[in-house]
Amino acid sequence: MLQPGLLRRSLRLVGALLASGLLFACQTPYERRDPTGEVFPSVSGTSLNGEVMSLPQSLAGEPALLLIGFEQDSQFDLDRWALGLWQSGFAFPVIEVPTIPGIVPRIISGRIDNGMRSGIPMEDWASVITVYRDADAIVRFSGNENPRPGRILLLNAASQVTYFHDRGYSTGALARLMEAVGQLGE
Repeated sequence: MLQPGLLRRSLRLVGALLASGLLFACQTPYERRDPTGEVFPSVSGTSLNGEVMSLPQSLAGEPALLLIGFEQDSQFDLDRWALGLWQSGFAFPVIEVPTIPGIVPRIISGRIDNGMRSGIPMEDWASVITVYRDADAIVRFSGNENPRPGRILLLNAASQVTYFHDRGYSTGALARLMEAVGQLGE
């Protein structure tokens, strides 16, 4: 038998998940688009360690890789990318950007962020920047059609997208990303 406190917390969590799920289902769909050559939009988010960050400005004019996820199911794809990047010796900053549009997620953002903190080691919290309020700018930039695979964006020092991939991790996609990284210095 569930304890009353645990039952109340479970019911609140289920209610929050249903509300956010219903809200996500009502999000405006945007066609997939390849933003290669475009400057990443200016957005604000908060890292899991609580620091307010502006992207791409916080990247201090250096190349960086953004791993963008639109739904919780994106995490499996992004984790595979992170492992492949680590194995390949990727040298630039890698920022994971959970992008969660809608008013309900903003209202329960503390609960969502705490859930993410519980599954991510503290030493990685600074490299996870969750975007709520400005999420629509990112959604429009890459599209949210087929939101499960992450959006992988390599930005050059001028914050232009030099590599874009949104069809899930593959070793071929990683090889193409590493070719794009090699061209950054040319």
